[in-house]
Amino acid sequence: MAMRKSLASIIPVTSLLLAGCAAVGPDYVPPVPSASRDGARSAFVEGWAPAFKSDPLPDRWWQLYANPRLDALVEEALGANTDLRVAAANLERSRAIVAEARARAGVQTGLDAQPSVGEASNLGIGSPAGVHTTFDMGASISYEVDVVGRIRRGIEAVEADAGAQAAAYDLAVITVVADVVDAYSGACAAGAQIAVANRSIALQQQSLALLERGRRAGVGTPLDIARSATLLAQLRAAVPRLESSRRAALYRLAVLLGREPKDFPPELVTCSTVPMIRQALPVGDGAALLRRRPDIREAERQLAAATARIGVATADLYPTISLGASLGSTSRSLDSLVDSAAFRFSAGPLISWSFPNRRVARTRIEQANATSRAALATFDGRVLGALRETETALATYARDIEENVRLTTARDESRKALVLQQRLARGGLASGLETLDAQRTLAQAEAALAASETTIATDRIRLFLALGGGWSDPAVRGAGGNAN
Repeated sequence: MAMRKSLASIIPVTSLLLAGCAAVGPDYVPPVPSASRDGARSAFVEGWAPAFKSDPLPDRWWQLYANPRLDALVEEALGANTDLRVAAANLERSRAIVAEARARAGVQTGLDAQPSVGEASNLGIGSPAGVHTTFDMGASISYEVDVVGRIRRGIEAVEADAGAQAAAYDLAVITVVADVVDAYSGACAAGAQIAVANRSIALQQQSLALLERGRRAGVGTPLDIARSATLLAQLRAAVPRLESSRRAALYRLAVLLGREPKDFPPELVTCSTVPMIRQALPVGDGAALLRRRPDIREAERQLAAATARIGVATADLYPTISLGASLGSTSRSLDSLVDSAAFRFSAGPLISWSFPNRRVARTRIEQANATSRAALATFDGRVLGALRETETALATYARDIEENVRLTTARDESRKALVLQQRLARGGLASGLETLDAQRTLAQAEAALAASETTIATDRIRLFLALGGGWSDPAVRGAGGNAN
């Protein structure tokens, strides 16, 4: 009966408190980037070039290469890369923190049972002196009333932290994909340059042999031979550097795949064709970019967490109210634990308010506000940085494509010149040295074109990385995108 009366007295208090529940601190409103304000689509300044089209960037941009071997390597890396394993573990940890915060917001229960031994002094108050054994068993239940929203703001903060970690995971994914494509392209590009260098070496060897025969016949000078031999040595000296670049790309690719460096894909040792995309690249627009870039999503979630923690700090100005009840039994013998005389209970609210720390609480609110302003500035900086990176990557790629077109024309003209020179030589109207010189010019044009294609391959990967290529909305993709 007494316990029923106590609970009856708690209910009106609880109802009053819950009726006035409101979360302190500012409610978070996501910042709206200027590129997507009022639903406007913002085209890129450099997106006008023929090398681009405004179609949305596909989620799996690397499939634009139409290279099944590259697709397989990317999928292998996504399943075995060590950086992704670390990012996935961090994401799991952040989600576990969210689950813990939500669990702490519910009803807490406890169960306790223990014996104790003690000796009472004889003070003449009815309790005989001597050693006594006491048995105690009890159960408790408690619930913290979230009067000012401290718990809710705390959950908001850790949920936003988990969202930021999910965005960090997405960033790790697109970085690994870009690194795999870059390493694959680098190995094949080095192979292409080695092939061109070997052709140039062979032509220069022929040129040097002709000069030496001419000198023995009394034609030519030692200076011509020395110059030719110097050029041959220079051409040969370039090959070890290219071989080193190819090996470095292969070792890098192996590690990206979660393998030892020596376990690189062996077929890439002979690859001499740079993977290319022979079409205009889909780049979308600025609004889509800002939604897709994971580093921007990460900064936005960090801003949300910082805003929620203003409310957590503000809640320290208010009392903490907990409702609880306990039921138990205390006796000097196990048999008496179930006797009605041994039962005990308690119920009631507990109000705690830290004094005199209001000044400390207000300084913490100031700290939280400053952290939120810094997070907003970080978000704005990420947006501007993303736009700058993308515009720069677009401009670089477009200009390098223009250069590649001109170098292709130069290579084609060099081929025509060689064909004409060979015809003249067959008719006795040109010397063998002149023909070799035309061959050497063609080799140089091919080398310049191979270097240009290597540059374009790197530019393309940097562009896709700047565009946030890999996934679009994480809520749609599912994996790693929603921490709730």
